[in-house]
Amino acid sequence: MRAFEDAATLSSGRFMYALPNIYKVKKFFNFGSERRLKESIAIVHEHADNIIRSRIEEKAKKINEDLLSRFIDNDENSAEFLRDIVISFILAGRDTTSSALTWFFWLLSSRPDIEKKILTEMETIRLRSGKNIGDTYSFDELRDMNYLHAAISETMRLYPPVPIDTKNCRNNDVLPDGTFVGKDWFVTYHTYAMGRMESIWGENCGEFWPERWLEDGVFRQESPFRYPVFHAGPRMCLGKDMAYIQMKSIAASVIERFEVEALEKDKRPEHLLSLTLRMKGGLPVRVKERCVDVIG
Repeated sequence: MRAFEDAATLSSGRFMYALPNIYKVKKFFNFGSERRLKESIAIVHEHADNIIRSRIEEKAKKINEDLLSRFIDNDENSAEFLRDIVISFILAGRDTTSSALTWFFWLLSSRPDIEKKILTEMETIRLRSGKNIGDTYSFDELRDMNYLHAAISETMRLYPPVPIDTKNCRNNDVLPDGTFVGKDWFVTYHTYAMGRMESIWGENCGEFWPERWLEDGVFRQESPFRYPVFHAGPRMCLGKDMAYIQMKSIAASVIERFEVEALEKDKRPEHLLSLTLRMKGGLPVRVKERCVDVIG
């Protein structure tokens, strides 16, 4: 875990050098941050290789069948490609969801009105299904949590897990507005800035307002080109639906059992330079068990 975190932080730090190519010198002589990066990457690669090896063994015994196994089935995929796939899965799922949930609980800590609406929604679903607090929610029950879905989406509008993204152009192209983009050019879009633009989200663009995502109480999808948190088009994130299910499951389980209060909820946390939008020093909170009535 520490190696993944160090590798991500050190990689993004390359973009902050006053001299853009200075990291190449450090890499050539293998010292400083580049040496630490090399050591971290070696640990990450070993971990990924172990995962692939275990999947191959399980597949030989016809145990389990998952997405990685499907990549392994393709003989054209090299060992290096499989390793990159594993690392992509871990990076895409680990840092992004944890980042989104951290900002979610910070925002929720200062908005008891929104927390109350989430609790009311979960209580309605529990009563309907006859479940007790602490019982695992099914996929359909999580899907019915429209307000929670809206609150998480609103969090990622203001604090997207990947605040800025860059694509490389394979061939000469022209954007819809007529802008020419040459082969090997980089195109960068700033998701963090887009989520705070009045021209896109209206005058209340700076407000945490989950209702903007609801229509007659049902969650309404936005165009991914307007809300590119999970990218858009052919590069749409494959794990989008799974990420929402994971975040809603965790958030619901925590909120219904505990009161989570950020210790400095009125002070905006500092950002930590990394591949994802993380809080510097994490989020210190005070956790108190919630007093609730249990369904008999």
